Amino acid sequence: MTTPSSPTQQAIFAGGCFWCTEAVLKDVRGVQKVESGYIGGHTPNPDYRSVCSGQTGHAEAVRITFDPAQVSFKDLLGLFFATHDPTTLNRQGADVGTQYRSAVFPLSAEQETQTREVIEDLTRQDVFGRPIVTTIEPASTFHLAEDYHQDYYANNPRQPYCMAVIAPKVAKMRQYYADRLKG
Repeated sequence: MTTPSSPTQQAIFAGGCFWCTEAVLKDVRGVQKVESGYIGGHTPNPDYRSVCSGQTGHAEAVRITFDPAQVSFKDLLGLFFATHDPTTLNRQGADVGTQYRSAVFPLSAEQETQTREVIEDLTRQDVFGRPIVTTIEPASTFHLAEDYHQDYYANNPRQPYCMAVIAPKVAKMRQYYADRLKG
């Protein structure tokens, strides 16, 4: 059980659509908050429309606040890699463009080292059958996405994109990682 004084850490992952990544990680035991936003670009104050244009350089990403006593950064990396396709450059399913790239934005030297180790291990095991193209990028300003993007799947479960794309990812998470979910 988390106590109010438990130290928390943050992680920033871009796995294509931020709605998907948020939905699969928010119910993980030890995750306290998942926020959708934009990172890695060159335009100040990006918004959804400008990021979707592909001209800002930002990726759709999530910032995860977690209790490392309950879930480690390395465990979150494992779940991140298991619930998106890290082998497609600037693409997740039908979403195409640099804003949908697979990337990790380490917030410490330790996170960067662990990310490199996980990618090397997955590559050595040939888990995906193709090269991993996930980039490790310097963390820059994380811009919170508009309010309607927060908890998007929870608030719009009947939306066609949610039903066709997000629901299967959430179901996979619940099936294969049930032991890591909040009770």
